[in-house]
Amino acid sequence: MSDFSEELVRPTTEDEQGETCVLSGTGMCFPWLQKHIETVATGGKREKDFAQTTSACLSFIQEALLKHQWQQAAEYMHSYLQILEDSDSNKRQGAPEIIWRLGSEILYYHPKSSLETFNTFADRMKNIGVMNYLKISLQHALYLLHHGLLEDANRNLSQAETWRYGEKSSSKEVLINLIQAYKGLLQYYTWSKKKMELSQLDEDDYAYNTASQNMLNHSWKTSINLCALIQIPGVWDPFVKSYVEMLEFYGDQDGAREVLTNYAYDEKFPSNPNAHIYLYGFLKRERAPREKLISVLKLSIEKNMILHRKKEEHHKLGLEVLFGVLDFAGCTKNITAWKYLAKYLRQTLMGSHLAWVQEEWNSRKNWWPRFHFSYFWAKSDWKDDKTLACEKALVAGILLGKGCRYFRYVKKQDHQVLQKKIKQMKKSVKKYSIVNPGL
Repeated sequence: MSDFSEELVRPTTEDEQGETCVLSGTGMCFPWLQKHIETVATGGKREKDFAQTTSACLSFIQEALLKHQWQQAAEYMHSYLQILEDSDSNKRQGAPEIIWRLGSEILYYHPKSSLETFNTFADRMKNIGVMNYLKISLQHALYLLHHGLLEDANRNLSQAETWRYGEKSSSKEVLINLIQAYKGLLQYYTWSKKKMELSQLDEDDYAYNTASQNMLNHSWKTSINLCALIQIPGVWDPFVKSYVEMLEFYGDQDGAREVLTNYAYDEKFPSNPNAHIYLYGFLKRERAPREKLISVLKLSIEKNMILHRKKEEHHKLGLEVLFGVLDFAGCTKNITAWKYLAKYLRQTLMGSHLAWVQEEWNSRKNWWPRFHFSYFWAKSDWKDDKTLACEKALVAGILLGKGCRYFRYVKKQDHQVLQKKIKQMKKSVKKYSIVNPGL
């Protein structure tokens, strides 16, 4: 496993206790860190060198993450931990959150990572970065949920729920409400299983009454945990749906209607077409008048139109980001980036936004052809990764037309498995190429 995670998870040995040891603000011992900072003075050139080293290290980590080079990122991370001893108090205070975000990303994807390593890393980071305890606890719980460990996730959330540090703030309050709401979702999951079990029992059976009482207990706990969050402006779809389902099950139609109406119409909440869909579904189940149903649908359509305009703005930004990523030499073989760029180009041109593509391409058309789409790269990419070559050829054809060397080379290859993909590539280039006069 990577050096940085091993250093965090393993206990200090007796030999290391005898060595000079660097302590973090929480008393964690980093014996290996001494060699990194023993030459760092409190001022002057050496302090400047320290800052430059950690800054460069952070850049290397970011580049390695971008390229999905998890082992290399872990090695750089091992060195970056010295930021915890930076003489700049602002950098030192902000370091735990950066280490957590980068470290958790590396451990999530690293092929040699394990659940135990991630758990230990998360627990250590909660103690180092107490200001981020709630955020880390919530993300740790989501990681456990992803691995199907519901009881561990619930235990983690319960510990976070009772944690207090420093003064109260609105941001902390929202995080605590969110943690309680995720606990509520876990309780809802248990409740829904009991609901299914109840449906299979005879109402006259003694077991029915026992199961019904258990359900009621769970619904009470769940309601408390969900109720606080859904009153805070935000998009809380899964929490609202769970809460409303329980209210309806116990016959509280007025309560369910009030929750859904506030969620859809309260101006403090962001535009959310799902909120109107949920309200419409509820009213339909209630057999509401046709006029009422139509009015809800009309408003939902208006909200959708507003969101469509916002989505287009995000799509334009996504196109800019993808072009920017592929400007880097280290990303020339990033198949994910090429796949998404091909997809975004087609969608953009289908939406009649040729100007967006031209805006990005005009600053690159003099150097991208040699950088990405030369005959040399066509042969090399086809040899190394034929799927990558097909994705790049599609982008090359759209941007440079059917005469592009890269596109022509891939097009003429006879490959049984990829024949369908090559055929689709030719069709897309014919339809979407920005050098096509008919576009």
